[in-house]
Amino acid sequence: MELTVQGRKAYAYTGGKPFDATLPCVVFIHGAMNDHSVWNLLARWFAHHGHAVLAVDQPGHGRSEGPPAASVEALADWTLALLDAAGAKRAAAVGHSMGTLVGLEMAARAPERITQLAMIGTAYPMKVSETLLTLGRDDPLRAIDLVNNLSHASIAAKPSFPGPGMWVHGGARALMRRMLAGGIGLDGGNLFEHDFRLCDAYANGLQAAAQVRCPVSFILGTRDQMTSPKVTRELAQALRAKVFTLAAGHSLMTEVPDGVLNAVRQALARAQEPA
Repeated sequence: MELTVQGRKAYAYTGGKPFDATLPCVVFIHGAMNDHSVWNLLARWFAHHGHAVLAVDQPGHGRSEGPPAASVEALADWTLALLDAAGAKRAAAVGHSMGTLVGLEMAARAPERITQLAMIGTAYPMKVSETLLTLGRDDPLRAIDLVNNLSHASIAAKPSFPGPGMWVHGGARALMRRMLAGGIGLDGGNLFEHDFRLCDAYANGLQAAAQVRCPVSFILGTRDQMTSPKVTRELAQALRAKVFTLAAGHSLMTEVPDGVLNAVRQALARAQEPA
């Protein structure tokens, strides 16, 4: 589904069903160096079970026109504008990694519009080592390989998405390389460094948490080396989040697809408390 958002072309995958703004909406927000395709399983399930789905490509990623957004806060504004363009007055927000910070900002900026918030593979602060940032600037292909090694808890998770025997490392690496090649509007920089610096720079988490009014769920990998579950406690407490833990690394959607789907279903079934 193509939309015009803030004057530029934007793309959102609708899960194989025409988007119907009269249905309960779910917006899926990908993490650094990813696109809508990381949500294929969840997007299709919800689209075929009574929901309107928008799995977005962020600006400068996948099929959405660049340049990439300058901050997490700007990405939240862009995603809310995408909901406007699609005609969705309210939505549940499901994010992964950097996308969890975007969802958090959306729920803080428009608490009347976000009905539930599910944060997969999250942490706050989401600090990135200067070593990785420098490697991402100087040798982004090596940085991609390093991040993929850290993001997966095993060599070949089974079952994995999109099917048993899928080489999850290779698929993730290919996606990141495609995003790197397609990143535009970075004034000589690259999308890897850009995305990871956005994560590192975000400092509004606790202030945003104080504005959130919807039910919040964390879905965390017990073996996550990118966003350690240990770095979620303060934010989880501030958000009164329900915490689901799964035996996986940071790439939860490919390593434990059924577990993530079941956890997101439970997260989005949580009723919003009266104001």
